Amino acid sequence: MHLVPAERAGQRTIDGHRVCDAIAAVGEPERVRAWADRFSLLSDPGRLSLLLALHEAGPIAVSDLAVATGMRDTAVSQALRLLRAAGVVEGEKDGRIVRYRLVDASISALLKHCGSQEAGAGGLLP
Repeated sequence: MHLVPAERAGQRTIDGHRVCDAIAAVGEPERVRAWADRFSLLSDPGRLSLLLALHEAGPIAVSDLAVATGMRDTAVSQALRLLRAAGVVEGEKDGRIVRYRLVDASISALLKHCGSQEAGAGGLLP
């Protein structure tokens, strides 16, 4: 049980090798926090709708995203501001129009995986 921190070394375990595997899988607390922060971006239905639209449609303007998601322009802009600050999306200016695109590869891969699941067939989506 070489991976068990000293403060937990005296605790009783059933399958010590599984404890070590589990500790290795969890990894560093900072890594867990970073993933929790990423998942928090996905936990809001509006932001998730925007990310799904961006994932499929590519660079798209705020007003078009509003129509596609059923959100107001101001709500789309606010969500995009948060996603941009997190480094998940980028905007590219074309005259007066800004088109946004998804730039975070890990979020893109997750959305691709979720989108490939069949609803009700044991997939990730209900």
